[in-house]
Amino acid sequence: MGNLPKFHDDRLIVGLETSDDAAVYKINDDTAIIETLDFFTPVVDDPYTFGQIAATNSLSDVYAMGGEPSLAMNIVCFPNCLEPEVLGEILRGGADKVKEAGAILIGGHSVADDEPKYGLSVTGFVHPDKVIANATAKPGDVLVLTKPIGLGVINTAIKADMASPEAYEKAVKVMTTLNKIGKNAIDKAGGVNSLTDITGFGLLGHVLEMAEGSSVTISLKASQIPVIEEAIEYANMGLVPAGTYANKKHIVHHVLFKTKLPQYMEDLLYDPQTSGGLLISIKPENAEILMKELENSPVEYAIIGEVHEKREYYIEVE
Repeated sequence: MGNLPKFHDDRLIVGLETSDDAAVYKINDDTAIIETLDFFTPVVDDPYTFGQIAATNSLSDVYAMGGEPSLAMNIVCFPNCLEPEVLGEILRGGADKVKEAGAILIGGHSVADDEPKYGLSVTGFVHPDKVIANATAKPGDVLVLTKPIGLGVINTAIKADMASPEAYEKAVKVMTTLNKIGKNAIDKAGGVNSLTDITGFGLLGHVLEMAEGSSVTISLKASQIPVIEEAIEYANMGLVPAGTYANKKHIVHHVLFKTKLPQYMEDLLYDPQTSGGLLISIKPENAEILMKELENSPVEYAIIGEVHEKREYYIEVE
């Protein structure tokens, strides 16, 4: 991919350079446009729930840039062998989440494919001075995570028909909770220096993007990281997705484990997430306000670490 043409424009505030969540383009002194696109195969069997999860995941990238989603378009791949009613339920789930986000759905595009895939292209807006990138964390910041991890492991258990009803419900609740809650808390707290959301690269992968882009070291306290309880059991059973090992191979040489963690916890740190939470690098004096604003969140959240001047490793875990 390194040979693909690169585009440059003085109005491009955020592009490809830091692997950020979305592109941001300045329209004028008061308005910047956020563009993102995401879609994937089903992680649950229920088509309506799948539509909700995929839409929530797509909308998240706009929140992760500090913006508000305004317009969305469906992206659909769908097999001819499935009933049209299935597609209708997927699209209904997505539409409900777009409506919950306060955005509007304006159509989309579909193609025939061997398996269902669904997601959204999303357009959002933000003031150019209020864009929050993933590469601007500052030493002294504290890190807040707005959703628990463990979704990749639980989704693996779901696919293997080994997940309990409780685990399924908890995972769906996390994956369908809009990161609008975290974004609203950020707006009220202020003092946020850097922001991203946790998706396919897992917690450590996205922490690495933030640390490397910001030229800092981020220290994490494993005991403070929220985890969906059942994910521990399933990880101990070996229900770990292949993406976990791919993430580990890519990241591990940037990580210093200052204490030996249980194998399940190490796996969960690399576990690819679907529609995960926001990772917020915030000034310590604003963190208390942020935590107060998150009290109405339906899912677990926590302060999980700190930002330091660059050390030998980008990430330290204890």
